[in-house]
Amino acid sequence: MSKITALFKELKVSGKKGLIPFITAGDPDPSMTVELMHALVRGGSSVIELGVPFSDPMADGPVIQRSSERALTHGVTLHSCLEMVKEFRKKDANTPIVLMGYANPVEQMGAERFASEAKAAGVDGVLVVDYPPEECVDFAARMRVAGIDPIFLLAPTSSHERIKEAAKIASGYIYYVSMRGVTGASHLNTQDVASIIPKIREETDIPIAVGFGISDAASAKAVSNSADAVVIGSRIIRLLEDAPPGQAVQSLETFIREIRDALDSENP
Repeated sequence: MSKITALFKELKVSGKKGLIPFITAGDPDPSMTVELMHALVRGGSSVIELGVPFSDPMADGPVIQRSSERALTHGVTLHSCLEMVKEFRKKDANTPIVLMGYANPVEQMGAERFASEAKAAGVDGVLVVDYPPEECVDFAARMRVAGIDPIFLLAPTSSHERIKEAAKIASGYIYYVSMRGVTGASHLNTQDVASIIPKIREETDIPIAVGFGISDAASAKAVSNSADAVVIGSRIIRLLEDAPPGQAVQSLETFIREIRDALDSENP
């Protein structure tokens, strides 16, 4: 059983929902990334999605695009990201880490080498945004052999056939994109989310995490009523951008704890 699967089983038994924050490796500075990851854990994160910076992040809005640009300016690469995971693992062997990014860096490294080095670094899952499930049977199998969960995206526009394809080869969790558009959009409709998630559950019992448009405790709590986990990215990147010098780590930990407390609160 993978670390991510075990985590979601524990959450289900305890009646809790998963909290999956996203940060871009190397933003705002490579020296801060591991410290920020530990702050996410202290705040109550269940899984950490660590973004691999890329020059053309097509699914990301301007906020996460800026974070990738800053990280690339610092020279952060896929190899750098794996080194950050290794460093994180020196103090935390338990929190699942998912690398989230785009195909180009993986293709440059090669899938076999990537699987081997990611496993050695302590990566538990990988989400390649521009890898459609129907074209990734071999990639997903290679990841699972390495003990890494292949995670795939579904969206409001996903056909029934696409849902079935993702359900066949995904493991760990399925990432449901809550809206049409890019990260950081603000038109989240929780009723739409609640209506589509049961259709996904008809095809799989893999946990479903919902992201895009979740920016505060209220929206996280609302989405968690139908999802197994919530993903927060752009709001965190903005927080890091706006934090006064020297206060980014504490501001992040405080924000994540607010979301965690909301998810754990009883519905009125």
